[in-house]
Amino acid sequence: MSETVKQVVYSEFGDPTKVLSLEDVAREVLEPGQARANVLRSPINPSDLIQVSGNYGVRPPLPAIAGNEGIGRVTEVNGEARGLSVGQLVLLPAGVGTWRSEVVASAGAFVPMPEGDVDQLSMMMVNPATAQLLLTDFIALAEGDWIIQSAANSAVGTYVVQLARGMGVKTVCVVRRESAVQGLLDQGADVVLVDGPDLVKRVKQATGGAKMKLALDAVAGDTFGRLGESLEVGGTLVNYGAMSNEAASMQAGAMIFRDVRVRGFWLVNWFEHASKEERMATYGALTKAVAMGTLHAPIDRVFSLEDISEAARYTWAGERSGKVLLAPNGI
Repeated sequence: MSETVKQVVYSEFGDPTKVLSLEDVAREVLEPGQARANVLRSPINPSDLIQVSGNYGVRPPLPAIAGNEGIGRVTEVNGEARGLSVGQLVLLPAGVGTWRSEVVASAGAFVPMPEGDVDQLSMMMVNPATAQLLLTDFIALAEGDWIIQSAANSAVGTYVVQLARGMGVKTVCVVRRESAVQGLLDQGADVVLVDGPDLVKRVKQATGGAKMKLALDAVAGDTFGRLGESLEVGGTLVNYGAMSNEAASMQAGAMIFRDVRVRGFWLVNWFEHASKEERMATYGALTKAVAMGTLHAPIDRVFSLEDISEAARYTWAGERSGKVLLAPNGI
């Protein structure tokens, strides 16, 4: 066993392709009650890169280890740890810095997982739960209802399509490029449209004038307003991201005369207020679905830690067809 571990760190906020670096550090000695896990996969989420840039809702103290979720396998346990043993597949503790070859934390902070596809399980913590809560926590959707979403080919977007389909809810999926259309149709989206100034008109044409009850936006900018204008009177628009790096924009008249209700969603806030029972209920069903392969996100590329700058650039470019993952212990 090597006496050092690799980790991706940043000592200042800025362009992730420039401020992220790989370093070797001494392996931690386990304290009583702690466990060690090799990191098998850790996703690069847009929110991870926004955090590195310094524009996220939480700024970690610097220097910081990047990454906020992942899957690992326990290699050592110091003392008793109920339900945790060497060889166990586990979700890594959220927010500990997961872009590294191994994680040491309190044994109770690791979440035991069933054996399954480590690529899919590595993304369990953030995106599936976000998609589920976006569909259930703002309005009561019934079978046959319509929703519209931007960034539909993102991981959250593809989870929304799959979960909505299971609820009998129809989806209008908005993307930024034509090449993303067919993949979403294959996953069960009802309508897929490329964003543009005439989006509202095309939504009406494509759906036969169906009423959109809920809009989910991860782009902001003018897309935010177009989604809002596509809603029925009294519809709800939820923003959970700003991939355009622009301010969310909507004509005042659309909000006033259409009575658009605007909400925000951040999973961190939900974690702070959700009860243990609510968390277990949300993640229990999602974990089973992901482990069985009935809920999944497409994987575009897997990078090693040594290629972190290229991985960050590739993720942020937005021309991919699925998630980007890191494989700290080999692809």
